[in-house]
Amino acid sequence: MASIAQAIRLALHVGESELGVTDIFGEDVGAPLGGVFTCTQGLEKTWNSPLDERGIIGTAMGLGLAGCRAVAEIQFCDYIFNTIDLLKLAGNSCWSSVGQFNMPIVVMTPVGSGIHGSIYHSHSFEAMMSHIPGWKIVLPSTPIDAYGLLLSAIEDPNPVMFLYPKALIRLPGEERIPGEPAEAKELSRMIDAPLGELRSKWKPSWPALPHYRIPIGKAKTIKAGRDLTVLTYGRLAPVSKTAAEALEAEGISAEVIDLRSLHPFDEEAILESVKRTRRCLIVNEDTEVTNYGEHLLRVVNTACFYHLEAPPVLLAGMNTPGIGLAWGLEEVQVPQRQSVASAMRELAQVHA
Repeated sequence: MASIAQAIRLALHVGESELGVTDIFGEDVGAPLGGVFTCTQGLEKTWNSPLDERGIIGTAMGLGLAGCRAVAEIQFCDYIFNTIDLLKLAGNSCWSSVGQFNMPIVVMTPVGSGIHGSIYHSHSFEAMMSHIPGWKIVLPSTPIDAYGLLLSAIEDPNPVMFLYPKALIRLPGEERIPGEPAEAKELSRMIDAPLGELRSKWKPSWPALPHYRIPIGKAKTIKAGRDLTVLTYGRLAPVSKTAAEALEAEGISAEVIDLRSLHPFDEEAILESVKRTRRCLIVNEDTEVTNYGEHLLRVVNTACFYHLEAPPVLLAGMNTPGIGLAWGLEEVQVPQRQSVASAMRELAQVHA
């Protein structure tokens, strides 16, 4: 099965060959590296930018205003914070021009902890990004979702922030991307650049990829349950699923929903599940103060107040300036399987 890195590469190939993507750029995005996580190897429209995040976002905006379809990468989301004013301008260009100027750009950047990246390579960005109107925001947790959502992002006339969890980039998926070869080694042979001197002469052999899209704004239930609803995304989606499966042995049945899209989000799916299970746990790893999950808490409380048997709970990262390098520090600063399972267990045992 493809990894998220390979899924992104496949989607960008479709983007440049079929959907009019004119530029794919960022730091080390072009040859010979093809991205620090190899997400852009073998693509034709790639080029290397200077080490200048503001320049990357500004160039993407200029290309968008000129009618081009650009995909820009910020190598780690930790370095996107100095572009906030530009992101705000990109988000309001269509609104402030009364629809005269679209901004059909995609900015993709890896987020979150899990690779022992310490204070400079472990930040989350979704809460900050959700405060910038005009952008759509997606954060897939699986290769097939990364593939389908990136294609939808490329086709969208709005600016789309495509976040993906760096801790899951190399893991193979459980669902095959349509058109993907049956053997993982065959896909690697086709689209993964070789090491060493052979890389300079290598050309990918792209598989035939039929039309496949995942609409922005649609969540996915990754485990059904009856006792509580868990709303999550990114790195903690598979973590929450694993924790919920382990709790079945204790007689606790948790429903886990992978939001996939943060703006717009699938309010209908969320409310249907919470009204049925009557409990809600929100799990993410961004810092707990002004967390994106607090917005979901407000939505759930407002729409489901008379259905709830317990107050909704947010399990998030500690409100610290960064993530510690030592694994023991990182483990307690952001939710892990044990803390997620404990939060599920405690919520399931609360009765009105």
